[in-house]
Amino acid sequence: MLTELLQVRATPQPEVYWRSLRYFNLFRLTLAGTFAVAYTLFGVINTFGAHNPSLFYATSIAYVFFAVLMIVPIDIRWPRFNLLLSGQVSADILFIVLLMHASGGIQSGLGLLLLGPLVATGMVSRGRLAMFHAAMASIALLLEQTYQVLVLAGSTKDYLQTSLTSMGFFAIAGLAFVLTRRLAVTENLAQKQSIDLANLAQVNQMVIQNMQDGVLVVDEQGRVRQRNAEAEKLLGTPAAVWDKLRLNDYFPALSGCLQRWRVDPHNDHFELVAPATGKQVQVRFTAIGGDERLGALIFLEDLSLMQARAQQHKLAALGRLTANIAHEIRNPLSSIGHATQLLQEEPGQDATHVRLLQIIRDNTHRLDRMVQDVLQLNRRDRSTPEALDMDATLRQFVEQFCQTEKIPDKVVVLDVAKGLTVSFDRHHLDQVLWNLCRNAWRYCRQQEGSIRLRAAFAWPGNVVQLDVTDDGSGVGEALRTQLFEPFFTTDSTGTGLGLYIARELCEANGATLDYIEAAQGGQFRISSEKEMC
Repeated sequence: MLTELLQVRATPQPEVYWRSLRYFNLFRLTLAGTFAVAYTLFGVINTFGAHNPSLFYATSIAYVFFAVLMIVPIDIRWPRFNLLLSGQVSADILFIVLLMHASGGIQSGLGLLLLGPLVATGMVSRGRLAMFHAAMASIALLLEQTYQVLVLAGSTKDYLQTSLTSMGFFAIAGLAFVLTRRLAVTENLAQKQSIDLANLAQVNQMVIQNMQDGVLVVDEQGRVRQRNAEAEKLLGTPAAVWDKLRLNDYFPALSGCLQRWRVDPHNDHFELVAPATGKQVQVRFTAIGGDERLGALIFLEDLSLMQARAQQHKLAALGRLTANIAHEIRNPLSSIGHATQLLQEEPGQDATHVRLLQIIRDNTHRLDRMVQDVLQLNRRDRSTPEALDMDATLRQFVEQFCQTEKIPDKVVVLDVAKGLTVSFDRHHLDQVLWNLCRNAWRYCRQQEGSIRLRAAFAWPGNVVQLDVTDDGSGVGEALRTQLFEPFFTTDSTGTGLGLYIARELCEANGATLDYIEAAQGGQFRISSEKEMC
């Protein structure tokens, strides 16, 4: 008991303990001040101080000063918490017993005031201090009653009331101790749950922020309570502050969909175009708390990304299928081509047979070229980038292209800025340029300067743009959305895979391939986002 009483707490006590101790001291100051002021103004009231007024008044004044003095160690958080508490309770017992003695003993009823300090010590103490202080109060009452009997000729019958009061001290102290322990367990559980909830909220926030889909949380009044970065990318940055933003002011069409969903919760999918970004967005609503009237969780998905992912899955499966088919086709196709060549070398054929054999051979070459293109679908990741000097690389390409395709040299014009070096797989760049220039030759006027290759820096940013232009009629607006789709072609002799494979090879090298609307002719642009050497 003494060890517990004198124990120095190395770690700070919980704030709730000091708060209880402060309220306990306020009760002490109020009690003592009431007795002192009442005696000063009215003198003896009933039995209070009737037997010894001077002792009652002096004790009240001393009690007030003691309560004021205890404000200091409470405010400075004195480390010997148990010793401070026991000292205060002991002083309370002493002052209240003296007030009771000055008022005639246990019959004055002031002994019941000891219940306050005992309840307080049971609430803020640990171990057996509550029972220890109850024992101190009981002993003090018994000693006072014994003094009344032996010295002041008091009645021995008052021992019964004193004993019952002492028993009440132990009961109240024990009950306060048990209830406080249970309260402490509840507080610890609540604190752990609050930590778990805070961690869960943090995890939810991280999940929402890192989601590939946009997320908006809207309350029942249509105010945006939460969002992630992806939602801002899809819908644009609002003019107002997010936490004061109403959905109807930010995106009226989305607010209208929300109202329709609240009327008919089964209708929870919509497709909209964000006016700020121009992106086509699929919207899905989910009720918060199971009641769509309270609030809604809005999921936003970029339809272009969804379509791109679907197309990638479809093309991956198609690539595997066509690669297997292509390998099976090449052998019989080679045999057909070889047999056709042998038949063409036979003498004495009429014009009809020659024409039919040529048709077979041309279509065999077309099928073989298509097989080669199909096999390229699975080779886009096999890139070996290297630093390429654009001037030398493009001049070498133009020379080889014109010789192979039997095109006059002056048809292709080069315009390359000095010092351009890009990181690109040489064979991939050659294949991309070959495809673009072959298409340009097919659709241009086939005159001097009809095809132009221009390479230059794009400002701002360290990006190189390579434009392949021609003086043809260009690509119609209705066909531009399908231009890079696989197997789409307007040429009866083409495979429809050239532009698709060219874009795939550019992406494999960290570059992009786009069709640029020009005033005249067609224009394709390769933009390399790699760091220039």
